[in-house]
Amino acid sequence: QVQLVESGGGLVQAGGSLRLSCAVSGRTLSSYTINWFRTGPGKDREFVAAIRWRGGTGHITNSVKGRFTISRDNAENTVLLQMNNLGVEDTAVYYCNAGVTPGIAGAYWGQGTQVTVSS
Repeated sequence: QVQLVESGGGLVQAGGSLRLSCAVSGRTLSSYTINWFRTGPGKDREFVAAIRWRGGTGHITNSVKGRFTISRDNAENTVLLQMNNLGVEDTAVYYCNAGVTPGIAGAYWGQGTQVTVSS
């Protein structure tokens, strides 16, 4: 019922910035949450950020708080993850996910977008 497509990943030098996008289509309930998760090499999936589809303040995990922000675009069909001051520890495949509760993975996933930070 929900389709998610990530974009915006790539290669960036440490200290640089990237903006990831998650385009949402199909049926989306106003109570749904869009989460960002990431999986680094040899690491478990980690929650990054979340925002309710209806809007409001975002949720940012402590490891990226102060560097990452989450928001929705003006068309209200895309969720953005602005990533600043990137470090090599941020290298991962980033996934957007549609669920119910912020920080809890729901049933709908995008294909992922690779972020590689070089020193």
